[in-house]
Amino acid sequence: MAKSSPPTVLEAYQKQFYADFRTFLQLRSKEVVQGGSMVLTILGRSISDPTSDDCCCFWELLAQSLVDMVEVGLIQEPDLNSFNVPFYSPCEDEVRIVVHNEGSFSLDTLKTFQINWDPYDTDYKNMKDFDEPSHIHAMTSAKVMRAVMEPLLTSHFGNSIIYVLFKNYEKRVAQHLATKKTRHFNIVMSLSRK
Repeated sequence: MAKSSPPTVLEAYQKQFYADFRTFLQLRSKEVVQGGSMVLTILGRSISDPTSDDCCCFWELLAQSLVDMVEVGLIQEPDLNSFNVPFYSPCEDEVRIVVHNEGSFSLDTLKTFQINWDPYDTDYKNMKDFDEPSHIHAMTSAKVMRAVMEPLLTSHFGNSIIYVLFKNYEKRVAQHLATKKTRHFNIVMSLSRK
C-alpha cells in the first residue's frame, strides 16, 4: 500500500486485516480462560487515512529503494511488480470494530503512543531533525527495517541485493529525517476473555 495505490488495493488490505485480526482473536479465545486477560501492542496509524505518513512512509522509502535497484539493473521489473508486503496498520477505530464484532473479548483499555523510527533517538520534543545527525538515525532505522524485511526480500529477490538495497534505503531515510521526524504509531490494548 502506498499513497498512489488505487482504492481497491486499500480496501483489499483493510478487508484482509479485518479477517486476519478476527481469526487471531477467535484462536486466542480458545487459549485464554474466561475472565483471563491479554495485552497486545501493534503498529497502527493515527488517522483513518490508510496512507498516512505514520504507517506508510517507511514502506514507501523501501519501495523507492527497490525501484532504484530496477533502474540500475539489479532487480528485474517483473520481480518488483510481483513483490507485495503483507502489512496493514489499522487505526484505533478499526481495532475497536474488529474486537467488538468478533465478540470473544471485551476491550478494557486502548492507548496509543509514538516512538521515533530510531529507537535510540530519545528526542521527542523536536519535531524536526535539522540539528540532529539524521544519517545516524537513518542507519539505525535501516537496520531495524532490514531485521524485519530481509527474509521476505531474500526469498523474493535473492541475497545478492540486500546490502546495496539497505545502503540505498539508509540514504533515503536520512534525507527524509533531515526534514521531518516521522514516528511509528503504536496501539496498546488490554482485552478480557468474555
